[in-house]
Amino acid sequence: MKPVQKILAVVLAVLLAASIFGLLRTGQTAETPPAGSVGSGARTAQAPLVDQSPLLTAQRLAKMPASPEEQPFAQEALRLADLQMDLAYAAAERDAEDHPPVLSAQAKEIQARLKTAEDSLDADNALVARLTADDAKATGARKDALHDQLVLATAHQEEHQDEVDDAKGDLERAGGDPKSRIEAMMQEHKASSEATDALRVNVTGTVDQAGLIHRFQQWMTLHQKQLVLWQAKQAAESAAASLSARHNEVEAELNAGKNSSAQASGPANTSQGTGNGAGQSKLSHDDAAALVKAAKRRSGQQKAMASFDKRMDDQKQLADNYGKWIQVIAGNQKAVVHRALIGLIVILGILLIGVFFDTWLEILLGKTALDRRQVETLRTVTRVSIQILAVLLILLVILGPPSQLGTFLGLAGAGLTVALKDFIVGFLGWFVLMRKNGIRLGDWVEINGVTGEVVELGMFHTVLLETGNWTDSGHPTGRRVTFTNSFAIEGHYFNFSTTGQWLWDELTVVLPTGKDPYPIVEAIRKQVEEETRESGQQAEQEWRRAAGSRDMSGFSALPAISVKPVLGGVEVAVRYITKANERFALRSKLNQAAVQLLGGKEETWPERK
Repeated sequence: MKPVQKILAVVLAVLLAASIFGLLRTGQTAETPPAGSVGSGARTAQAPLVDQSPLLTAQRLAKMPASPEEQPFAQEALRLADLQMDLAYAAAERDAEDHPPVLSAQAKEIQARLKTAEDSLDADNALVARLTADDAKATGARKDALHDQLVLATAHQEEHQDEVDDAKGDLERAGGDPKSRIEAMMQEHKASSEATDALRVNVTGTVDQAGLIHRFQQWMTLHQKQLVLWQAKQAAESAAASLSARHNEVEAELNAGKNSSAQASGPANTSQGTGNGAGQSKLSHDDAAALVKAAKRRSGQQKAMASFDKRMDDQKQLADNYGKWIQVIAGNQKAVVHRALIGLIVILGILLIGVFFDTWLEILLGKTALDRRQVETLRTVTRVSIQILAVLLILLVILGPPSQLGTFLGLAGAGLTVALKDFIVGFLGWFVLMRKNGIRLGDWVEINGVTGEVVELGMFHTVLLETGNWTDSGHPTGRRVTFTNSFAIEGHYFNFSTTGQWLWDELTVVLPTGKDPYPIVEAIRKQVEEETRESGQQAEQEWRRAAGSRDMSGFSALPAISVKPVLGGVEVAVRYITKANERFALRSKLNQAAVQLLGGKEETWPERK
């Protein structure tokens, strides 16, 4: 195994161990999240006169998709938030009645203008009523006069009514009419309560979509809801603390008022108890009014404290409900992470198998009794098949099984087919080259006029080590020539290393003038026939098998000799059949014999080994 593969294997093993540890951790029972771990987006806003945020938050959470386990918590949150709003509005109305706002100079001026306009309107109403009654009884000229007075009084009445309406609006905007504001808020609360009663929790069925992408989407949805719940829980706890503080303030004021009332009533009681019995002093009207006012104030404070207690208890229940809801969300998150870790473990396992597969395959193929070409072919095909299978399995784990994607995949496949036409044809050509009549590593081939030895056979490209034309020396040039495998489908190629490895070679000898050429030609013919007899017979047999039922009598593998005069002598050309890997040795042998004949030596031709 290479160092890079070892490092990659170690990294994948560490990640696999971490994923298994996380898988075991997420399989345990969910724990209660810490109280202080609230999202950074939580804010504690200053509460208005009647804060509707608890109800709005509960409604927002109820509209989010929820599992059946979350439904009771969502319904309880809506109930408690709605009850909290009822108590808040009632407390706001009581507070407005018990503590009317101190009017500013502008509000006092508007109030005086309103009083004047209302007095004028009352006078106009009385006048219109009287004139209407008199007009109904009068006759003649008096009726006409009363009608004119009635029209004028009605116009004044409408004018003063407009002044009253305008003054009321100005007074409300200036803060001098709190009761109308409370009434408007109560109407708003009524509409909100009706909307809450009509709201139903959005419960969705559990749809377990496979794939790491879907797991991540599920986890993000739960995480967003959990952040909202943490914010709502913190807001409820803050509201409960604020209500508790206000309760303590009112209680302190109540106790202080009781002490001051006891001290003030002490001397009066003493004076009533002294004297001769007939002259007992009585409380004055102002003192009695002050005592009644103090008693009402204490009663209002007692009601406010009771309201604070109820609201504080509701806020605590609401915070506790949100806390339990958060635990359910946390449990669902751990389940999603648990399933995601299973997918991650599968991916890491596939990658580890891929890292070790090459070494295992080399060891396994080393034990087989196959030649080098078959081993290389089997290794390449097996490796590529396993890689494609691994990629498909990893994509299946990441994306999940396809569902309702037929149209999209069809369009995408058509587009990719047009864009990647050359690669697709080259990939299919690779399968063609892997067949029986294809090419293997080490074969001598000719592709598009380029000859050489196959040194690489990939899924998309074939690489040759160029050796030049077959009539040349055939020695490697050192250049690597790369072809797209589409030549196996769209073009042609010659393979000289398999059946059909025969080729015609030519020996050319020039005999000098003045020497009888026929004995030399005859000697060359006999030697070539002797050397190529076996090869010629094998070539003819393979040609017949390749031709099938066709008659091959017109084809012959016997050597052919051509003699023609040239300048300075006679040229003898002999064409003969030979194997591609033996042509150089045979040509060298024939050239050596021809040189010996031309030198006048009578040695016989070397015996064929």
